[in-house]
Amino acid sequence: MGDPWLDIIGMTDDSAAALPSASRAAIDAADVIIGGPRHLERVGAGERGQPWPVPFSIDPVLALRGQKVVVLASGDPFWFGAGGSLAAHLKPGEWRVLPAPSTFALIAGHLGWRMEEITCHGLHAAPLARLRPVLSPNGRMICLLRDGDAPALLAAWMADQGAGEARLWVCERMGGPDQRVRQTTAQGFDLKDVSAPVAVAVALPKNVGLPRASGLPDDSFAHDGQITKRPVRALTLSALGPRPGETLWDIGAGSGSISVEWCLAGGHATAFEIKPARVQNIRQNISDFGLDHRMQVIEGASLDQIADHPTPDAVFVGGGGSAALFDRLFEILPKGTRLVANGVTLETETLLMGLHAATGGDLLRIDLSRPEPLGRMRGWQAARPVLQWSVVL
Repeated sequence: MGDPWLDIIGMTDDSAAALPSASRAAIDAADVIIGGPRHLERVGAGERGQPWPVPFSIDPVLALRGQKVVVLASGDPFWFGAGGSLAAHLKPGEWRVLPAPSTFALIAGHLGWRMEEITCHGLHAAPLARLRPVLSPNGRMICLLRDGDAPALLAAWMADQGAGEARLWVCERMGGPDQRVRQTTAQGFDLKDVSAPVAVAVALPKNVGLPRASGLPDDSFAHDGQITKRPVRALTLSALGPRPGETLWDIGAGSGSISVEWCLAGGHATAFEIKPARVQNIRQNISDFGLDHRMQVIEGASLDQIADHPTPDAVFVGGGGSAALFDRLFEILPKGTRLVANGVTLETETLLMGLHAATGGDLLRIDLSRPEPLGRMRGWQAARPVLQWSVVL
């Protein structure tokens, strides 16, 4: 490992005397020690101590390159901690990490939960809606929270999601002499004087969570009627084939429902929409599903916008498909990009059939009918057929 100038040291909430000898030696040898006020006090940093700036920034650490520097963090610095932020700007060999048990591990051990059966979340600066995609029947999660007021907000959010019966364990100052764990429910939350650092363990009830199959109910989304309907959406997502980490361009996004479900599968998406009212609906859906870290919406004509964004792995054209748009896509998309387009007008059908004849791929005609009243009885009412063209460029 050579002689790294930076030691990233994890601490639990007990005294510095409990640190391993290697961590203690690094602290003793440091020229500068950076951390939160609580950590600096516990290691006796004195004049060598430098608190993290507010708002948080790693720049003061990077500016000390060449000196012996210690960064103090809670628990495991590479699990929702400063370690990952720092390592992204360092070369291999510049740092050494000396982790302590994470808050997640301390809570799981206290409750007797298997770590492999838990989802873990850092919500210091993230909206509570980030949890919506991971709610599941009888699921368990542990959430790191920003301050003593946040557990009550989490409880209220859980109740709004239909999880009022969820059991909550509010865990304060885990791993130290002031550790406290109190149990309540989301709908019955009445705990006072909650101290940070705090995390909440959650045992969810049975009937919560989004379905995992493609094709969420249409009323799950904010929309003005311009939405890829549930059965067609399921077939479209099947053709797009979302995979975690991949990027989608959703052109003529309408409500953004395709992008939302792509992101729920672990991807990232940019939705392009020209109508301002629909852009607002897309923004609402991004917020409601907690996807602000995965999805964005761009207002304006897609033909003028698409080239300014990172190259996608897949493209969906749901509206505004034109010969000029497809010509532009063929110019800029790399080989291997998956392209799916839906059309309902005769003009769009003609365009897609021509593209299929020239480029190949697959054509699928989607005809759907639903029962509607017909006099005293019922009959099938056909929806407008959808022609879907899919191709790998």
